[in-house]
Amino acid sequence: MTLTLEQLAEEALDLPSEGRALLADRLVESLDPAKDGYVRRLWTAEVRRRLDEVRADRVRTITGDEALERAQ
Repeated sequence: MTLTLEQLAEEALDLPSEGRALLADRLVESLDPAKDGYVRRLWTAEVRRRLDEVRADRVRTITGDEALERAQ
């Protein structure tokens, strides 16, 4: 049995948030695998920049719970 796009979307939306996030990540990565290395390099540079800011005390970190609370 083949699911329609709408049925597949409904099934995906029933997943827990972590499952939806993992699925979304896999779908985005599948869009253009040729650029995957480029995107990884960009994210690596961003992570290093943010880590440098934290180590230099230019930003204040918050807990994951606080971040989720703010997002809601």
